[in-house]
Amino acid sequence: MRNKYDVDEQLETPFNFSHLKRSFVYVKKYRRNMAGSLMLSICAAIIGLIGPLITQRALDVTIPGKDIKELFLLALALLCCNAGAMLCGNMSGRIMTKVGQNIIFDIREDLFAHLQKLPFSYYDDRPHGKILIRVINYVDSVSNMLSNGIIMFIMEILNMIFILIFMFIVDVKLSIVALSGLPLFMLVMFAIKKRQRRAWQSVSNKSSNMNAYLQENIVGARITQVFTREEENAGIYDRLNEKYRKAWMEAVKYSNLVWPATDNISTLVRVAIFVMGLVILPAGTVSLGTLAAMTGYAARFWQPIMNLSNIMNNFINNISYLERIFETLDEPVKIHDKEGAEPLGTIEGAVSFKDVTFGYEEGINVLEHVSFDVRPGESIALVGPTGAGKSTIVSLISRFYDIQQGAITVDGVDISGVTLASLRSQMGIMLQDSFIFSGTIMDNIRYGRLDATDEEVMQAAKTVCADQFISLMEDGYDTQVNERGSKLSGGEKQLISFARTLLSDPKILVLDEATSSIDAKTEALLQKGINELLKGRTSFIIAHRLSTIRNCDRIMYIDEKGILESGSHDELMQKHGAYYELYTSQSV
Repeated sequence: MRNKYDVDEQLETPFNFSHLKRSFVYVKKYRRNMAGSLMLSICAAIIGLIGPLITQRALDVTIPGKDIKELFLLALALLCCNAGAMLCGNMSGRIMTKVGQNIIFDIREDLFAHLQKLPFSYYDDRPHGKILIRVINYVDSVSNMLSNGIIMFIMEILNMIFILIFMFIVDVKLSIVALSGLPLFMLVMFAIKKRQRRAWQSVSNKSSNMNAYLQENIVGARITQVFTREEENAGIYDRLNEKYRKAWMEAVKYSNLVWPATDNISTLVRVAIFVMGLVILPAGTVSLGTLAAMTGYAARFWQPIMNLSNIMNNFINNISYLERIFETLDEPVKIHDKEGAEPLGTIEGAVSFKDVTFGYEEGINVLEHVSFDVRPGESIALVGPTGAGKSTIVSLISRFYDIQQGAITVDGVDISGVTLASLRSQMGIMLQDSFIFSGTIMDNIRYGRLDATDEEVMQAAKTVCADQFISLMEDGYDTQVNERGSKLSGGEKQLISFARTLLSDPKILVLDEATSSIDAKTEALLQKGINELLKGRTSFIIAHRLSTIRNCDRIMYIDEKGILESGSHDELMQKHGAYYELYTSQSV
């Protein structure tokens, strides 16, 4: 159920502040920069708070005394205070922008590195669009919370403290009036906080679903047009888009309750200060300058509260993203180097399966009690019906999955006890999906062996007959190809993949439907290159066209969760068994 674009992802654990505490790992590296930004922000706040005192002095003393010179100096001082506050604030912002980008870099780097290590099963279970949105969108949102959000949170609390100090210096009674709105504010925040978080989690889910469907349709655009599914797909996307819109509007409804409530409470408090100063307290007790200063400070006092509420808003909005990021980072790397794993030395290529049982899902086995031995340099063909386990066997040799029972050895060494890099570096694997990366053809062939020279790349291409079509291209080997090789034919992509595998010079070679997209004429030429490639190498070849595997040393017919038949082509034909029936059915 997880691998569907229209199913909301479920968080495995509810949020708690340990997640936020854990995120500080990314913040600690830049604590000095953040401390400098905080000091600049404090300077900006203190300088800015001098303004109401200057106003009070001007209204109560300077203007009544008609001291023009002092009024000019006060105006200049007020201008300098504003300029100083802006300068410090700007410098602080520039520092935090850099910190924020560094945090984005660090989180994405960790996410990408972790995704590279996750097993095939992780990608089998999830739409790729839902993975992509975590690395791009969610990290952008969270980084701002972890950089500017933390600094602003601390800064606004300090602002409140500084403002309170200045307020009490000016007038104690009016300061108490200014604080009277806090209980009401806390009540409002408590009422909406939980609903707000759930609403933004829903937005996260709907955004993820929409992104997953979009990515799926971009990849499958050709199939969509072939089957004229444009209108139906547009309808599905409209429904996903509508669900996202509704979720967003619901979340915004709660978010938009915060600042109006805060603003209204702030206005009521300032009205209360005027009422207290002009009506309730005895006449002449509070001067006009004091009222102006107090209302100014009261407005400023509620400004950090509004800012804090917005910051908390942002925290609540982004907490769901933070949970998704940590959920990805916490995904276990099931296939990894076990404790004490040692590098596998240079191998000869002997492979053994000893009573191997394996299933992709618990309780549903694909292979059961499979045993066989392959000598170094022997070529093995795996045939049988679709889904019988042919590709599974070669995936297990490369340890893309761990078996449930038995052992797999290479040159007598159990592969579960060696490092993955030392095992896979000596294997050449060409899967059914001939994936082509964006870049040049030269880069794609060199992908598995970066130190290969241009001449070695070209020689590998010539061996598999890829040089014929590459040389006809405008830029030859420097021709730029798009992601997934969209401008190449299926056969051309397979030939490039074949050259890439050949260049890695493997000891064990796996060809999984290696010639399925190549025409018969090219295949005949390629077969010569394949024969050269197979010399001195242990090879496993999966092919549905049985004419391509007649010369293999041994053919294994895979079915019924094991090896149904095994032998050379002639031996199996004489048995008149499953292989005979399969071969003769293709010969008709």
